[in-house]
Amino acid sequence: IASPTGLSPKTIKTVYGYSTSEQAGAGQTIALVDAYNDPNAASDLETFSKTYGLPAASFTQVNQTGGSSLPATNSGWDLEISLDIEWAHALAPDAHILLVEASTNSLSNLLAAENYAAKHANYVSNSWGSSEFSSESAYDSYFTQPGVSYFAASGDTASSLLWPSVSPDVTSAGGTSLALTSGGTLAQESAWSEGGGGCSRYESPNPAQQTGSVSCAGRRATPDVSLDADPNSGVSVYDSVAYERQSGWWTVGGTSASTVMLAADAAVSGADVNAQYVYASPANIPLRDIILGSNGHPALTSFDLATGLG
Repeated sequence: IASPTGLSPKTIKTVYGYSTSEQAGAGQTIALVDAYNDPNAASDLETFSKTYGLPAASFTQVNQTGGSSLPATNSGWDLEISLDIEWAHALAPDAHILLVEASTNSLSNLLAAENYAAKHANYVSNSWGSSEFSSESAYDSYFTQPGVSYFAASGDTASSLLWPSVSPDVTSAGGTSLALTSGGTLAQESAWSEGGGGCSRYESPNPAQQTGSVSCAGRRATPDVSLDADPNSGVSVYDSVAYERQSGWWTVGGTSASTVMLAADAAVSGADVNAQYVYASPANIPLRDIILGSNGHPALTSFDLATGLG
């Protein structure tokens, strides 16, 4: 597709009141943990930036141990990588973008990449996840580096639970749907029907988590906060590596999108975004309470299992 079809950075910044400064994110590094290699990552990021009038990106692409020998290419992951790097840069244009590519999407390789990312960035975005498994808490230590803010997608299947999104020290990113006016301003925001969220089977909550009227009987609740993830109100992504016989501009949704946007906004704030920060009262994050829609769990006043705090 030769020209953008999804929402632009300007529209997302308007909807959420994000900074429009070209210096947003200055001095911060956002690490993006993905699997396999996107051979056109740098050039696609440049195309995206030029199309939307963004400054040139400060960008580094490494393997899971920080080396320059990159993994094999995978066209599905290429699109994910393009989404991650382009929207991290869109919302935090002066931050350094560190793409850490795991050799494969095996848990051991992704966690090796996670380790490297957390040693070289204060903000780590994870658009990947696994269905919950009984030994998952044994791996939660990979998401506890002091001073590092971790973000993970809550999932793209209604009411599903994904690890590491359920890890107690990770901010879980849920999904909403946007309805815009003809002028591109927000008319309505509701819970995305396919967004992940619910009560973990295995994880205990961070002591700071406050779920109001929602009870998970002593288990971790997800998501924490939510942003646009509905493919019907998806964002523009440029990916020149062919996937399903298409290349160029895409409209992309999923909680992968909300995760990286949340991480980028956190980097702009410069705050250490953890459960204490997210659930603080009065609120540190300007939240819009979502009371419309459902992902199998209804959107409620205050905290809910569809959009979290809002």
